[in-house]
Amino acid sequence: MGRMGGEVEELEFEERQRATGETEWARRAQARRTARARAVYRHLEHRQDPSPSRKRIGNPAPHVDIKEEFARLRDLRRRAIVQRVITLVAVIASAVLQAYVIHVFVQPANLLSSGFTGLAILIDKITSLFGVSFPTFAGMIALNIPVAILCWKSISKRFVIFSMLQVFLAAFFLRVFTFEPLLHEPILMVVFGGFLYGLSIAIALRGGASTAGTDFISLMVSNKTGKSIWGLVFGGNCIVLVIFGALFGWTAAAYSIIFQFISTKTIEMFYHRYDCVTMQITTAKPDEVLDAYHAVFKHGSSCFEGIGGRSRKKYWMINTVVSSYEVRDIVNLVRVQDSDAIINVYRTEDFYGRFYRPSV
Repeated sequence: MGRMGGEVEELEFEERQRATGETEWARRAQARRTARARAVYRHLEHRQDPSPSRKRIGNPAPHVDIKEEFARLRDLRRRAIVQRVITLVAVIASAVLQAYVIHVFVQPANLLSSGFTGLAILIDKITSLFGVSFPTFAGMIALNIPVAILCWKSISKRFVIFSMLQVFLAAFFLRVFTFEPLLHEPILMVVFGGFLYGLSIAIALRGGASTAGTDFISLMVSNKTGKSIWGLVFGGNCIVLVIFGALFGWTAAAYSIIFQFISTKTIEMFYHRYDCVTMQITTAKPDEVLDAYHAVFKHGSSCFEGIGGRSRKKYWMINTVVSSYEVRDIVNLVRVQDSDAIINVYRTEDFYGRFYRPSV
């Protein structure tokens, strides 16, 4: 039973990694995953035969029900499939909206967006001055493919695939669809266009993908060095805007700055990856919840014993501080271990100390 339980736990461990989409697990070598699986196996052995060196928090170790474990694995697999579907829908919606904004707002108002899409638009405009056609959709693909190949081994392959799918779909929609402008006032086109363009990027990010380009480069550098290069990305956008203003007029460049500012603020409004929240989990199965949580996430936690005010039953409260984008995955993970757990999430204004922030 112990060996079979270990195999089940190892399968469960692998399924959790795929279900939560944690990129740090996806990019590690097979030897690292095997070592981690063995560590989880040892946790199961301890739960079945607790020793004085590792005392259980809650009730005595339960008997491992193989049927229940496989049912739990099937539930995790279904959750992973649902997450992939959500990401795909988000990528398609983001691509359609991005193509719509470029047709309806960016091109009629002679604006320049940020990132590789803006660079593709600039290349299109410059080549047009010499009578050569290099359309925006072709530039988006040509600029993003080399970066995707360069970053393939440095960031999550799932993230790269879905992000490149967004780029290809946006380029395809730009090619086959034609949207007519809705507004003719430049300032209105800048405001509404900036909001919708930022919304298209936020949809992709919330779904677990991106619009590629500078996102790939920033994540690769962040994963390797632990430092952010968004300052350099901003500097690169400024250089592109200066070239754009010198060639096509400073009024258009000024409008483009406002456009990019509004789109950036829109992304911050809908995408809260860098916000911290505190999760308070009340459960009657602290060992199961903690083992599952720490097998997937690297955040610390505290556990306190308490008594239910109405039932007078013994419960345990687990406190942990996480990134806001991780909340949904943690809630799903806890629900699998204890369907009766009560989870309270509230905003953390300030956090002092070492905080683990995994890559996208």
